[in-house]
Amino acid sequence: MERLTRSSTVSAGAAQRARIVLLAADGVANDQICELVGCGRQKVLQWRGRYESKGLAGLADQKRPGRPRTIDHAKIVTETLKPPPKKLGVTHWSTRLLATRLGISAFTVAEAWRDYGIKPWRSESFRFSTDPELEAKVIDIVGLYLAPPENAIVLCVDEKSQIQALDRTMPVLPMQPGLVERRSHDYVRHGTTTLFAALEIATGNVTAALKPRHRNTEFLAFLKQVERAYRDVVDDQGDPVELHLVMDNYAAHKHANVKAWLTRNPRFVIHFTPTHASWMNLVEVWFSLIERQAIRRGVFTSVKDLNTKIRTYIDGWNDRSHPFVWTRTADDILTKANRMKTSNPSH
Repeated sequence: MERLTRSSTVSAGAAQRARIVLLAADGVANDQICELVGCGRQKVLQWRGRYESKGLAGLADQKRPGRPRTIDHAKIVTETLKPPPKKLGVTHWSTRLLATRLGISAFTVAEAWRDYGIKPWRSESFRFSTDPELEAKVIDIVGLYLAPPENAIVLCVDEKSQIQALDRTMPVLPMQPGLVERRSHDYVRHGTTTLFAALEIATGNVTAALKPRHRNTEFLAFLKQVERAYRDVVDDQGDPVELHLVMDNYAAHKHANVKAWLTRNPRFVIHFTPTHASWMNLVEVWFSLIERQAIRRGVFTSVKDLNTKIRTYIDGWNDRSHPFVWTRTADDILTKANRMKTSNPSH
């Protein structure tokens, strides 16, 4: 019931009914419920009675009296799925455009879309992986996440490039009661930096470096930093534990200099994500955190200032870090990929 009052997907009526019942359960008088909820006394009595007699089912909408529906919602949806005429110059239907074409009300169109879960104003993007080793790589990386090898550390490695040091032309107006934080639309760009990061999934600890560029030279220097950070981590026999690195297919990761160094350091075991599947690298989740919590709304007077504040965030993160948990199995991912390919015959 409390979830209904907080949900952003249920109707306002359902949330109101749930709130009425919860207030009644807390012993609030009917007149006070009317004031808190913003409805009449008769409605409060009605929904309290429905709940007492039928429980949660009593709060659901019931069929309304009156003549049966004469407009077929399925036909409205069928028309919605057809592209609009070229003469309209639009990419998708709106309720008003389709209503005018069908000679019905916009409310009726909206009702049909709601019944069938149709949302023409929304779109999502996708991209199929063309990697011939897709299945093997998915199984390999998901296996690392769900069942890490013994006496080994799994690190997700990547770089976040072109982080801009943006300074606002006017001071930021701080948040106040009733007012959100406000900042000027225009800004001054002082340069960029690149963040290299290795996320240890078992602890959430991050080893990071900030570089002016992201070539193989900088990436190799970062690998050496990771090696130094875990140099003293050994197993029960005193041997250095293996470091399993999950990386994407960026050219710098496969450069000849990097390959030569990895050959000389067999402690590192590399696992590449499939092409167009960098989302399988858990460090991307951490990148989204630092972007939202430290970079996007930050004000930086120089690249040096940007680097300092990023390092401060990383230090604070490592003090409060937590394990990163992967839940999807390889079968789930591959089944969904195959289903999408099946639904797109051109692929």
